[in-house]
Amino acid sequence: MSLKSELLYGHITLVLLCVFVTLGSAIGQSPKGFDKAWKAADGYFRSSLESNDVVGGALVFVEKGKVIGSSYVGKADLKSERNVDENTIFHWASITKTFTSIGIMQLRDRGLLQLSDPLTKYLPELRMVHNPFGSMDDITLQMVLSHSTGFRDPTWPWGGNKDWHPFEPTEWSQIVAMLPYTEILFEPGSKYSYSNPALIFLGRIIEIITGDDYEVYIDKNVLKPLGMHSSYFDITPYHLLKYRANNYTLVNGQPVANGLDFDTGITTSNGGLNASISDMLKYLGFLTGHHDGFEILKRSTLEELWKKQLPIGVVDGIDESIASSFFLEDFNDMQVVGHTGTQKAFYSFFYIHPGSGTACISITNTDDGSGQFDPDQFRIEASHYIFRNIFTLYK
Repeated sequence: MSLKSELLYGHITLVLLCVFVTLGSAIGQSPKGFDKAWKAADGYFRSSLESNDVVGGALVFVEKGKVIGSSYVGKADLKSERNVDENTIFHWASITKTFTSIGIMQLRDRGLLQLSDPLTKYLPELRMVHNPFGSMDDITLQMVLSHSTGFRDPTWPWGGNKDWHPFEPTEWSQIVAMLPYTEILFEPGSKYSYSNPALIFLGRIIEIITGDDYEVYIDKNVLKPLGMHSSYFDITPYHLLKYRANNYTLVNGQPVANGLDFDTGITTSNGGLNASISDMLKYLGFLTGHHDGFEILKRSTLEELWKKQLPIGVVDGIDESIASSFFLEDFNDMQVVGHTGTQKAFYSFFYIHPGSGTACISITNTDDGSGQFDPDQFRIEASHYIFRNIFTLYK
């Protein structure tokens, strides 16, 4: 090789090396100030839980499928003295609804249903509902996804405080029995109003179309393909009990256990999911497009679920709206997508920023019977803290 060729070859090699180093730095580095911001977020989260006697909780931030900030605080279970960690299995309550919407979109993409289909096409029993605004045939699957059907919020409207009362209705027949005593509260499609019963209808439709129980369908078509092997519905399998988080109510300042397990019955499709933190991070990886598992839903379909449907309102400067099962939060010229969950004493949230491939997930396992600590208000404040102090670093 001539001297000229050697110099040219060396120059090209040097340029390529610089390019690769630059690209590697850009891909692997978090934004400037992240470490300091996360240290402050970790301190805020820990001190908030400890000062309010919260038994346990977790706060985790990921970037392009990698954990770059995590806070595991307190106990998963006081009796066994198990600490909260990435293997702890929590109850995710209404975050289950996002899995239900994915199941519905899988069936839509396979040509087995349309979002414009009326609910009564699959559930003719709904014609027993009193609808002063028109025909029950006018209420569509899309309205369920956007929480605009006009159905009430609670699943079980009468309540009960006896030990032998079911936690939730256990059979579809019990839901059907309530339908003649159910009314549509506003013109369907006209506004947002959160409804748990409506999501039960979507779970039932999945069962009718596929022939699988809802739990079986989601396990086969979402959980297992994503490698979520520590995820399940309702009662904990024996081999996973050592990871299961308990939940607690503070009574006179002392935590009283509510029990490891409870059965969400026929309402599973709106709130029955239990999963480890590590499994939920796989789910966030799928949502942000950074995962190694099977593509359970086309990216274009997922983004369709994130299109704004109806406004909700502004809280603490955060403009919230409903997409299709997912919620949109707008702040500081940014938008994140996510959902919250509340059941028993579990309070959770997750939000993703698709553009940067980032996501945050959090959960706590303690309620306060005296009302001195409001875990729902804390969840709002904690999520807004992450919006303004962590997500904004990725603008």
